[in-house]
Amino acid sequence: MIVIIDYSAGNLTSVKRALDYLKIPSAISPDPAVIASAERIIFPGVGHAAAAMKTLQQHGLDKALNNAFEAGTPILGICLGTQIILSHAEEGDTACLGIIPGTVPRFALSDPSLKVPRMGWDAITVKRKHPVLRDVGPGDEFYFIHSYYPRPSDSSAIIATCEYQGEFPAVIGDKNIVGTQFHPEKSGPAGLSVLKNFASWDGAPC
Repeated sequence: MIVIIDYSAGNLTSVKRALDYLKIPSAISPDPAVIASAERIIFPGVGHAAAAMKTLQQHGLDKALNNAFEAGTPILGICLGTQIILSHAEEGDTACLGIIPGTVPRFALSDPSLKVPRMGWDAITVKRKHPVLRDVGPGDEFYFIHSYYPRPSDSSAIIATCEYQGEFPAVIGDKNIVGTQFHPEKSGPAGLSVLKNFASWDGAPC
């Protein structure tokens, strides 16, 4: 069973619908005990980093996530959920989970034709193989909507990148955790393949 963490950060039901479409058993829960017993965890989110971290801490979900990572449970972060697994977010000057060392800066763009938030479809460049991206091919596009992006301290945590006035990490990971800045649940067949691959991933590092 995949548990989707409910921490009042949006897009939970769209993730659940995508998993239902794939016939992958899942449940949405805000309960740390349920998360602790999960076979796999999806940590999605749309919203503000500081508000999300406050909710996680109030309900003990920050500890539950860190404990799940230490226990080797496969974890998938999506969008805000990917950003929060890093150490610090520029948004709200927020101390985050620190599962993967790194920061979350806001796009600083000199080209006036490029907008923030960044919205739309784009292809990613896979930098190293990962089981969750095993079906992603050249030209496969994913849906992004974000003003901030993950920047791991160690470049070895970068699995795939994308371009927006320069290269930024689009998929990051370490050991049994992987995070996508794009929304696989809104990314058509390519995104569904990411969710399907995660559902069979045992969390073993690449």
